Amino acid sequence: MQNAHVPILGFAAFSGTGKTTLLTQIIPILKQYGLRIGLIKHSHHSFQIDQPGKDSFRLREAGASPVMLVSTHRRAMITEITPEQEPRLDDQLKLFDQSALDLILVEGFKAEQFPKIELHRPSLNKSLLYPNDPNIIAIATDEAVEIPNTLTWLDINQPEMIADFILQQFMRHL
Repeated sequence: MQNAHVPILGFAAFSGTGKTTLLTQIIPILKQYGLRIGLIKHSHHSFQIDQPGKDSFRLREAGASPVMLVSTHRRAMITEITPEQEPRLDDQLKLFDQSALDLILVEGFKAEQFPKIELHRPSLNKSLLYPNDPNIIAIATDEAVEIPNTLTWLDINQPEMIADFILQQFMRHL
């Protein structure tokens, strides 16, 4: 990724596999090792972070874009994307403040070209992504699946194992 100034690692899977759940378990483990982590999540939905009736919503509806909300604890920027188009990760990285980060984790953007851990649950009857994605470096699954010896197998139910892989194998090679 041209606009990534720190290591970037994706978590790719079909919807319902548990990407968010796993990331909420891995992030605190990585933070215990002192890593400063940012995250970019792709949403397939027309998500809404402001609420009707709130000032930010009213200002955006009036035509302001972007609208930045700022408090003593957080900042959010809402920008309307017109015409509606599928976002590209590299474009989003241009807008993402990476100056105080050691690692960017990415949820989604599975069709783009950057290193990823594939999450797979055979019980969902979905195909594996790795045969069509040379950027997959490991597969985390809850059952034994046949994978090439060029990929690392991880237990999706052991976030410590996955965090250790990120620290020892992924971050080490960069």
